[in-house]
Amino acid sequence: MDILEEATIFEETKMTHMSTSDRVTASREAKRLILEINEIYKKTQDANLMDVMKRLTAKKKRIDIRLKGRPNSGI
Repeated sequence: MDILEEATIFEETKMTHMSTSDRVTASREAKRLILEINEIYKKTQDANLMDVMKRLTAKKKRIDIRLKGRPNSGI
């Protein structure tokens, strides 16, 4: 399967009602996709690839926040 197809499928996947194990797996999958797309981007400098990486990174950050918890403010 093409890496961009995998990225599209990952982006469209719902991340609700996931177990901790599912979140860890999703975070690792996002990292793998980002790194693979980055290797292609280094060679082609295609702006579309950069946009895909940004979207995947945003989704990965949301997953990681849910995994690690939000920092306590002011305590």
